[in-house]
Amino acid sequence: MRSLQDLNIQGKKVFVRVDFNVPLDASGRVTDDTRIRAALPTLRYLLEQGAAVILGSHLGRPKGKVSPEFSLQQIVPALEGLLGQKVIFAGDALGSACQEALGQLKAGEVALLENLRFHAEEEQGDEAFARQLADLADAYVNDAFGTAHRTHASTTVMAQFFEQKAPGLLMQAELDAMAQILKTEGGLTAIVGGAKVSSKIGILAHLIERADCFIIGGGMVYTFVRAMGGNTGNSLVEEDMVPVARDFLDRCKAKGRRVLIPEDSMCSTVFGEDGEKGVYPTMDIPEGFMGLDAGPKGIEALSAAVKDARIILWNGPLGVFEMPSFAQGTLAIGRAIAAATEAGAYSLVGGGDSVAAANQLGIADRLSYVSTGGGALLECMEGKVLPGVAALEA
Repeated sequence: MRSLQDLNIQGKKVFVRVDFNVPLDASGRVTDDTRIRAALPTLRYLLEQGAAVILGSHLGRPKGKVSPEFSLQQIVPALEGLLGQKVIFAGDALGSACQEALGQLKAGEVALLENLRFHAEEEQGDEAFARQLADLADAYVNDAFGTAHRTHASTTVMAQFFEQKAPGLLMQAELDAMAQILKTEGGLTAIVGGAKVSSKIGILAHLIERADCFIIGGGMVYTFVRAMGGNTGNSLVEEDMVPVARDFLDRCKAKGRRVLIPEDSMCSTVFGEDGEKGVYPTMDIPEGFMGLDAGPKGIEALSAAVKDARIILWNGPLGVFEMPSFAQGTLAIGRAIAAATEAGAYSLVGGGDSVAAANQLGIADRLSYVSTGGGALLECMEGKVLPGVAALEA
């Protein structure tokens, strides 16, 4: 795979697939510009090298239809402010108006196409549509790691039409961070949370050869408790995943891997803030109560387990993070990871709630890497080949 620096782009038009799928308020203003900021190093590098930059992205789920509420024209003011220069809105990715706008695009200028998902062919991975997009530029850069697991026209298929293609700086940073985890041979502490074992068993299974210690959090804890013969009360349990959880525990035991769950749980009689609350042993939740977060003893023990870790992966919350009463486990583990990182550990954090917790705590800059990946991170950690990455290697 070529690097961005390997491309000969002076005076050339470069198509950059970015991820500008950002939240907007009712007036169409960007409320969180994190994803736009993440693309700036790549865009600035290309402009400094004398390229003309054509940006392609999706926004929301318009399902192949023109939907004004998902128009990328709404993000132009935010992009211009962050980039510090005018951005030409080229309108639709196809058609004479777009061709005319891009035909006049000069070195050092930036143009933004309309939402690529206004065309059903984008999500279908249509080769003819990909060819039309490729005809707009001389080189291709994919800086949208968050969509690298999709075989869409702009994220994967169009790369085949370019000799000059490379990952952007954000994409390369993501791949380097993944490699830190996936190339390790021991010494990894994997903190994996979330509601369901079914959504995370792929990561757990793939990391058995690499992790010395697994910390299990979130609702998935109680499926493991059931697999270990404990009482789960009204807690979330995936009955069909109990044998899978038991098999994972057996495999870890055979390989000498530690699997830790919270010693106690913060419980409630309802899934919400207004129920009767209580702290109970995680292996013995009484009827009428459900476990919604790690309890105080569990938080202390799991935080201590992170302290001496050398390499840390954190994906998923330890509780119902969106509810303040059940966010303490997630926040505490975030603090522990930050402290371990400052003591010399390498830490990779990914997944919506984990990243949200890091931002809420103000510790993102104290961690080694905070991924923008989401689904792409999950598939990468499961050992799957990401089609958007493979397309850059061809």
